[in-house]
Amino acid sequence: MAEPDAPSLRKKIQKRKLFIIENFRHQLAYIDALPQLTLLGLISGIFVGLVIVAFRWLINTPLSHLLRGGNDNFESLGSLWHFGLPLAGACAIGLCLSRLDKKHHRVGVGHVLDRLHNHQGQLPLSNWLVQFFGGVVSLASGQSVGREGPAVHLGAGAASQLGQWLKLPNNSLRTLIGCGVAAAIAASFNTPMAGVVFAMEVVLMEYTITSFIPVILASVSGAAITQLVFGEGVTFNVTPVQTTTLLELPYIAASGIVIAACAAAFIRLHLAVQNIRTPSIAMRLGLAGLLTGSVAVLVPQIMGVGYDTVAAAMLGELSLTLLVSIVIAKLVVAATSTGLGMPGGVIGPALVIGACLGGALGLLGNIMVPAGTATPGIYVLLGMAGMMAAVVNAPLAALMAVLELTYNPNMIFPTMLVIVVACLVTRQVFRCDGIFVAALSAGGTSLASGPMYQALSRAGVRSVMDTRFGCSRQSLSLDEARQLLTDKPMWIVIEELGKEKYLLRAADLAGYLDNAPEEVLTLDKDIDLLAIPARRHQTVPIHQQASLYEALQLLQQGAETLYVERPNTPLTSPVMGIITSSTIDNYYR
Repeated sequence: MAEPDAPSLRKKIQKRKLFIIENFRHQLAYIDALPQLTLLGLISGIFVGLVIVAFRWLINTPLSHLLRGGNDNFESLGSLWHFGLPLAGACAIGLCLSRLDKKHHRVGVGHVLDRLHNHQGQLPLSNWLVQFFGGVVSLASGQSVGREGPAVHLGAGAASQLGQWLKLPNNSLRTLIGCGVAAAIAASFNTPMAGVVFAMEVVLMEYTITSFIPVILASVSGAAITQLVFGEGVTFNVTPVQTTTLLELPYIAASGIVIAACAAAFIRLHLAVQNIRTPSIAMRLGLAGLLTGSVAVLVPQIMGVGYDTVAAAMLGELSLTLLVSIVIAKLVVAATSTGLGMPGGVIGPALVIGACLGGALGLLGNIMVPAGTATPGIYVLLGMAGMMAAVVNAPLAALMAVLELTYNPNMIFPTMLVIVVACLVTRQVFRCDGIFVAALSAGGTSLASGPMYQALSRAGVRSVMDTRFGCSRQSLSLDEARQLLTDKPMWIVIEELGKEKYLLRAADLAGYLDNAPEEVLTLDKDIDLLAIPARRHQTVPIHQQASLYEALQLLQQGAETLYVERPNTPLTSPVMGIITSSTIDNYYR
């Protein structure tokens, strides 16, 4: 038996590889593609973990040489540094962004939500690069922003780019982005559980088993990569404590109201500044840097992520006056900076503001009832949870974040109470939505939502397309028509090079053949599929990577039917399957 030659063997291997890849993509179009999504969750988790490691390293390396006593200790710098560093960093970012088109300026969690829910999860690489380098400069220059916003965008963008590079169906990009977000949060804060909940609650806005398992694996993978590089450990060391008595619960509930007022002020200031019109992004960021530097001269604790300030508040090292000063200064500067477009996050500032506000409330409680309240450190944690939950509108993510940041299960009961009160008062009394959704709405962007959107976005067109069809020219002979019906198709696709395609029900062609005119039966005349008595449907293409929700949008825009298009097929028909309104109705019901 002759051995196959090398070119032939390579061709067979290449053909087999393409078949495996194409089959993998096809399986991902189905709603129950759990094994495939789990594999992608692992890959994306590792990939995002490496991205976040690089991001943190680029921030920490210059800060480790500049700051004494830790990468957050901006207080160790002199007043000139407090003023000049954030101003210089903001001006550098502004000058760079002014050279880019405005569409590339959109970064952060809000951008991720918009691209996920309104653009099928297609996150542009250009915005990702702006977020990466802009986030590095903003955090390294002591801007009063958090690193979780950049982390979420970097994780989601890296996962989306991976999916786009692999040409995966758009419905699978949703889960892939959730995996990227969870891995990014886990890798940034060493909080895998909070990463999972944040991805499901804030970004995907749904809880399904098919999404949960890949997202969990991605979160664990991202956290593992971080621990390999930076080591294990909790962000805040808190001794196991609990509230003194149940009589303290009313004071905790009252604290939730105060936290809600602070959260509402933060959201409204952010939105008000966001709507201010300025000539250029350079001016906006220059103003943000000027404000940060000016306030930092008086209250240097507002600079950077601020977790050293949170730790000091937990240990009771900050006075009541200083705590209140930090709350006011951080709220004004962080809300203004992020509203002006600084490429940083809002959750970090919310945690710092909440921690200092909680510490102040704890000290006030001890002053009013010396033996009746728990240590101020407890209220620091309660303030963090309540502020994060109220600002982001993510109660479960806030609860998980505090639990994992402290490893203190005694905090669950009082934390749940303060979160409920803070969220209710913020939403119902102050009428403030979560900051990400509110900022998008203020900019004229609404997120696609609802049960139908969720259901149709989870499936690709390839999973429900009707493959019972045959393709034909407009004109064909009687024998060709009979041969066309041999495989009992449901549809006949009428296609001519350079012309629009039409659909004809095969039953209509069969009925015509049963009563065909004499000239057709005697083969004197060909059959014109556009002229026989039957209803024809104009059909338009939809990409094979599209979700069912995209198909529904095309049909609602006036398309009669859709055909799933196979790209780059010059020698064969591009039609892979047929989608109609009844196809989507049958799937959804």
